[in-house]
Amino acid sequence: MNKKSIILVIVLVSIAFIGLMSIQVYWIRNAMYVKQVAFDQKVIEALSNVVLKLDILEKEAELKEKNDFISSNPGRFNYLDLDSKILELKKLGTRSDFDQFNRNLKLTEEMFDVLMNKRITKTIQERIDQAVLDSLIDVELQHRGIRIAFEYGVFNITGNKMVYQKTGKYPSRLLNNKLSYSCGLFPSPSRKSTNFLIIYFPFRRNFLLWQMASLLIVSLVLVLTIIFAFFYTVSTVFKQKRLSEMRNDFINNMTHEFKTPISTISLACEALKDKDIAKTETLFDNYIGIINEENGRLKSMSEKVLQTAIIEKGELRLREEWIDLEELIRDAVKKIKMQVERKNGRILLDLNTKGVKLKVDKMHFTNVILNLIDNANKYNLNEPEILISTEEVDSEGVNIMVQDNGIGISKINQKKIFDKLYRVPTGNIHNFKGFGLGLNYVKAIVDKHKGQISVNSELNKGTTFVIFMPFGDLKQ
Repeated sequence: MNKKSIILVIVLVSIAFIGLMSIQVYWIRNAMYVKQVAFDQKVIEALSNVVLKLDILEKEAELKEKNDFISSNPGRFNYLDLDSKILELKKLGTRSDFDQFNRNLKLTEEMFDVLMNKRITKTIQERIDQAVLDSLIDVELQHRGIRIAFEYGVFNITGNKMVYQKTGKYPSRLLNNKLSYSCGLFPSPSRKSTNFLIIYFPFRRNFLLWQMASLLIVSLVLVLTIIFAFFYTVSTVFKQKRLSEMRNDFINNMTHEFKTPISTISLACEALKDKDIAKTETLFDNYIGIINEENGRLKSMSEKVLQTAIIEKGELRLREEWIDLEELIRDAVKKIKMQVERKNGRILLDLNTKGVKLKVDKMHFTNVILNLIDNANKYNLNEPEILISTEEVDSEGVNIMVQDNGIGISKINQKKIFDKLYRVPTGNIHNFKGFGLGLNYVKAIVDKHKGQISVNSELNKGTTFVIFMPFGDLKQ
């Protein structure tokens, strides 16, 4: 898949994702609106019931007061049941009885007038017990599933003041019609209410969101899953594309690397078979030396590929033994010293770990040192100067440092140099050969020995690799 196709797929998936998100947001907003409408309706019903119950409680109090008044005047109110008394008067049909009825009726009306006047003259504070009001509101809201903190107040229009408040924390919000709910107290067909019961919910939005928690959580999980899947897919596509390019680069490099020694061996063999060339002992020794050297190169390159494959499969088994660290480093330097000297370079040693022995796989750990020296020699446009030093880090372990004066590595590439098949881009310089396996192998072996490797480098200022090997049971 080429780059344009990948970008097209990303754009299409992004558009589809944005569309899906828009639909999701639209349905969530609708669901939120439905929840809010239902909440508003429940609150209004609760307030209406509270007002009704307050009215009933007041009428019950008036009825009790009327009954007490009648009980204290038993001879004056024998005709309160007007309908039954009218029927009785019709049966009697006497003038005296009718006059008595009128007198009793006149007294009954006077009594009601007294009671009504008392109701009118009472203040709202006298007509409502705040404890009862608080209890009624709480019961009605709880009954409708509204179990959140609320603030209420009783507002008097005539006096333009708040008569009652639950806590007094939200006076301005209680009077805000968009935030609060209100209902007239003691409504009457003959006159408008002058007192209003108002209620406000400070945490209404949180309550509604909590009621939708399951929907929001499911939506969030789905959205995050889609986002993760999208980015994982895109990253996988780019990773596969990069891996494909690296494999192609690896195959090209490997073909080139193998082709050179094979060609050299082929030419040496042809020269030895050529009857026109005089066969002397010196000639034989030279050509056989070339063949052996190139064969060694082929073997070394093959080993790198095979070792990487073994490590990747997890089949690498270490043959650990107690090795003198400084002796191992000196042996590795002897093996590669000639290659460095061919470029007029030199290897310097500053070893400060005399007598320190580590339990390591001698072959693989030697290869680690060789790979680092080889890189320091290879990636250098000057005469290589390579410093290998060691030092003990308190009683925790030992540092092995390989420092060079080469081309250096940028900060961005430093994060990738240990990846398999990764080769640092060298621009227009094509003198650096390799498979991109060396540092990956180095890190794998160091990790296998429970060590750590790090790099410190600047472009055109050289590179320093630091291997830290903890003592643990690795020191003798």
